Parts: sequence; C-alpha cells; structure tokens
Amino acid sequence: MLASIKRLFDGAPGAADDWPEVQAWARQRQWSLRIVREPRGFAIDGCSGSTPWRLEWGPSQRSYIHGGELRLRADLGVPRELQSLLINRELMESMERDVFDRYVEGVQTRIDTDTPAEMRWLVMYPKLAGHELKALRDSFGALGNSKPWLQEWLGGDLSAALASLPRAAAEPLVLIVARRRLSLRTAMAEPTVEALQRGVQLFDCALNAARQVAIDFSEAAAASTMPSLFPATAVSAESPPR
Repeated sequence: MLASIKRLFDGAPGAADDWPEVQAWARQRQWSLRIVREPRGFAIDGCSGSTPWRLEWGPSQRSYIHGGELRLRADLGVPRELQSLLINRELMESMERDVFDRYVEGVQTRIDTDTPAEMRWLVMYPKLAGHELKALRDSFGALGNSKPWLQEWLGGDLSAALASLPRAAAEPLVLIVARRRLSLRTAMAEPTVEALQRGVQLFDCALNAARQVAIDFSEAAAASTMPSLFPATAVSAESPPR
C-alpha cells in the first residue's frame, strides 16, 4: 500500500521528467505516448501512412535480449498462415546452438511451447541461402514458410536499410511476420531519440516492403513443404511471437 501511494505522488504517467526528449519527439509528430512506471518504460501509438503501429520500450521480454528492449508491431494485410523471420546472424547462430543443446544433446524430442517462436522456427522452416540473401549474407539470416515471399520482402529498399545498420552483425535484431502482424525486436539499453528514430525508420521500411509483395501465397510454389526436424505434434506453427 505504501509503495502504491509513493508511486502516486511521485508523478502521474507522462510526467515532464520522464524522457522529456522522447515526449517532445512524439508530440511533434502527434503520436500518443504513455509512460509506464512498473516495469519502467513507455508505449507510443503512431502510424506509417494510414497503418497504425505500437512502439514499446522497456525491460526485455526475450532471454536473448539483455536489458532494455525496443518493440514495434503493426497489422499486415497478408495471409494468416504466412510466417517469416529475419534475424541477425550472430543471434541466429547462438539460437541454433541453444536448440541443439536443449533438444538434441539433451535427447528431448519435443520443443516446449514456451520456447520463443523465433527459436522454434529455426528447426521448422528452410533458410535462405547465401546467394539468395545477397548483400545481407554476412550479417543476417532469414527463414520462413514461403521462400518466394521472403525473398521479395527482403529485396530492394529493405535490404539496403538492413545493410546500412550500425553494428548490424552483432546487435540482437529480429523482424517477424506471423498471424498477419509484423513485429520488430531489438536491444536498446536506453531510449534516445536517435535510436528510436532508427528503429521506426527500419520498421516503416519493412512494413512498406511487406505491403508491396505481390505473391499469391495460396499457390503451391509459394509455400514450403520442408518437414520439421521434430514431430508434427511438437509445436504449433501458428503460435505467434508475444
């Protein structure tokens, strides 16, 4: 009770002393910002053209990101069954080692549904080869249940934006398409305006690129038939990232 009263008098959500530069940045763009006290962070509702999105900064929700995490998400007009993942290569290799240690050397035959979708998909879907990733081959990996969709999405402006990221090979970064939603997760120790702008710009680019993909996912050639390395009952392919 005392802690609750103290938080009340410490200031209301959105007080001027909470990230004033970030508040000014959001206000200039007429975006809605809400401060969260516990856990410490904030949420911003903005838009890319006519498409609304939600930005969140706060403690990481993923074990592979330590400290602060930036999250962005928006709905997409893509088939519900489409699932794609873009991940920086260092993180992908680390996750693959973790999967091997847990489920191969540990003689475990089922992947726990609490395991993040990003990790489960590493053993469920085919990856783009180096020649398919082109300029991204050294810094990123990509996989999904439709290689044609994935290749078109990562072509053009999105590929250039990803290749130009600072420390692209080392910083944890994932772009996920699942259940008709695009999500971005990346490490961000503190939310500076410059870092938030980079995140929003990359997300806008990925969102626009996804909207421009002109592939009929219902066609057989657009969907993967590669079997999982685990029993079909082990995981649900449609489980979305949280």
